[in-house]
Amino acid sequence: MSGYAVTNPSTGEVLAEYPFATDAQVEAAIAAADSAYRSWARTTSPEARAALVRKVAQLHRERLDELAAIAVREMGKPLSHATGEVEFAADITEYYADNWEKITGDTPLEILGEGTAVIRRGPIGALLGIMPWNFPYYQVARFAAPNVVLGNTIILKHDPHCPESSAAMAQMYADAGFPEGVFVNLYATNEQAASIVADRRVHGVSVTGSERAGAAVAAVAGANLKKVALELGGSDPFIVLSTDDLGAVVDQAVEARLDNSGQSCNAPKRFIVIEALYDDFVAKFAEAMDAAVMADGFEDPTIGPLSSDLAAERLEGQVNRAVAQGATLVTGGTRDGAFFRPTVLTNVTPEMDVFREELFGPASVIYKVASEREAVDLANATDYGLGSYVYTTDPAQAERVAEAIDAGMVYVNCVLQDSPELPFGGVKRSGTSREMGLLAADEFVNKKLIRTAP
Repeated sequence: MSGYAVTNPSTGEVLAEYPFATDAQVEAAIAAADSAYRSWARTTSPEARAALVRKVAQLHRERLDELAAIAVREMGKPLSHATGEVEFAADITEYYADNWEKITGDTPLEILGEGTAVIRRGPIGALLGIMPWNFPYYQVARFAAPNVVLGNTIILKHDPHCPESSAAMAQMYADAGFPEGVFVNLYATNEQAASIVADRRVHGVSVTGSERAGAAVAAVAGANLKKVALELGGSDPFIVLSTDDLGAVVDQAVEARLDNSGQSCNAPKRFIVIEALYDDFVAKFAEAMDAAVMADGFEDPTIGPLSSDLAAERLEGQVNRAVAQGATLVTGGTRDGAFFRPTVLTNVTPEMDVFREELFGPASVIYKVASEREAVDLANATDYGLGSYVYTTDPAQAERVAEAIDAGMVYVNCVLQDSPELPFGGVKRSGTSREMGLLAADEFVNKKLIRTAP
């Protein structure tokens, strides 16, 4: 690829191309963000910054149809999913406008001596955001909104699939009245991104993406003593221990697995089912997966294509390798260009590659377990630790299992319940940070102690 491009994954047609930034443009972006920070953080009040952020949320809603269509063109998601993403990005952005006092307010400390002490929360400078293609607006909103309210400035290096959504985000910040340099969109290469991380004028970097990308950026950030926030992959368990309505549980399981055409880091991918329910669960789950309507995203099907032919080829390779190693293919497993049939695998064992891999697409593995303890042990038998899901009619069991799962998030008897006020993030190889909620505003903030004598 010689630059950023909008490629329709349904057809493979390249709809528009944008060249990579020149080194001069990279330098100009860094200089603009650094210069803007010095005035933005010091001469504007948090309340004034929040008022501009609120305008960005409003522009999301006013431009809903336009923004959603861009996302469908860029990465193929069903239109209703794209619309929902833009609405959620607006909600997230507005949340930080509403909560500016909590984000920026002082925290008084009880001290042993006389006088006073407070923690004053302030910005740290220009930040680089390296964002993924699967949620082109939502991912940016949850990084940018809290940080510009704090007084930080943003350089956005979006995925090369997303030149038009990233430009649309920058345009909304400009149209809302933000000063030049507060939000800069840059079509940077990976090599240029590394140079931005290393630049002394840039004080932190947030990465949402693969383990490989996160490790590479973290290495550069560490070498240059920069704060890095990582939100990486996931292989979330969906544990079913008891239920009064298995059909409803299966419906939620399938809905969560196929959300965003199966391309969500926190989607359930490993379904761990108590043996008394296992056979019925597999039959109902496979039937529902097989019934999913697959078509061009503008037709608003259940699922659209994956983001590219390469993404579908990668998933096909994982499924084929699993079957070759002894897994049972219950349904699916076929590819047509970037379209990949919803797939169900069973009889997966720890010796198989797929036991340890993330399946980033509409493919699932279902496991049978004999006990709560076995379910928890299997849920934790992964290098990932992003989200998790527990279904049980026993509140005490739900509490025990939620406590025992090694993950950043546990959802009990529900799916797709993300909300602006709820922190999002994981442990282990799923990342090191939290986004959304008030915790997101703690990632790139100077918690300054001010101690005053009597």
